[in-house]
Amino acid sequence: MDPIIILQAGVASGTVLLFATIGELFAERSGVLNLGVEGMMLIGAMSGYSVALATGNPWLGVLVAMFVAGLLSQIHAFIVITLQADQVVSGLALTFLGTGISLVLGEGLSKAGAVSLLPMFSIPLLSKIPVLGPIFFTSQSVLVYVGYLFAPLAWYYINRTRPGMHLRAVGEYPAAADALGISVYRLRYLYVFVGGMLAGLAGATISLAVSPGWFSELTTAGQGWIAVGLVIFAQWDPIRAAAGSYAFGALRRLILDIQGPLTLFGLRNPFYYNPYWGFFLQMLPYAFTIIVLVIGSREAVRKRLGSPAALGVPYVRGERGL
Repeated sequence: MDPIIILQAGVASGTVLLFATIGELFAERSGVLNLGVEGMMLIGAMSGYSVALATGNPWLGVLVAMFVAGLLSQIHAFIVITLQADQVVSGLALTFLGTGISLVLGEGLSKAGAVSLLPMFSIPLLSKIPVLGPIFFTSQSVLVYVGYLFAPLAWYYINRTRPGMHLRAVGEYPAAADALGISVYRLRYLYVFVGGMLAGLAGATISLAVSPGWFSELTTAGQGWIAVGLVIFAQWDPIRAAAGSYAFGALRRLILDIQGPLTLFGLRNPFYYNPYWGFFLQMLPYAFTIIVLVIGSREAVRKRLGSPAALGVPYVRGERGL
């Protein structure tokens, strides 16, 4: 196993988590918990793949993936913002709905023929930097390079711009924001849509860039749930979300490579012929996600981590409190 190759692949895989995590972060910053990330990623992967297959244009596939996943997110937005239903139940239902639709409409896609993929390239000069160059700037998809800029831009938008201040106000003190003329309902709809679009982009990144050329029910492999956990792990901060995403991407790739016949140092792997070892390793990222979600569900812990005060709380105009 080559550490450089593992980290390079981890950056590519981490880009998927980056888009999905920051999308969920935007939604939660507005006060809406959306557990439907997995379903939106799957429908994004399916629609992006099918459009690229039909048109030969992967960029059009990415745009359609983002739009379709964004539309799907508005079902959740209507249920929890307008109808004020339970956000956890609605999010879980959205995952089932997105997964079902994508598998029905995407049946047989992987056998439909070759699909045009997003370009991969190396960045001159930067790719020559020792160690870092081969990992971050050599033979990566264009969406990976977009991801490098996306996290700091998201941080700047949330913490240094007036629209970002409105977003934080809606997630922290919606009644006060409403009193100042900020439309709580409109902004929550908007950022749930943004979160859905980014989940769709994450799905399209899998099918058209990172693990290209196929689509099935295993396309996302639970990465939507990892993204939800990473939001809590990152304490609702885009820069920490990026670091966590790339770390998890490298971990997922290492788990695959460590099951080979040789270890990182070229020695014989004693666990290679033990199938239970592989199952245990593959379980680790999801076990971590469950632990983070359980811990993050406690109100006192959420306050210490910096959770938006109105997260998961329906806003009713005229009511006192949040």
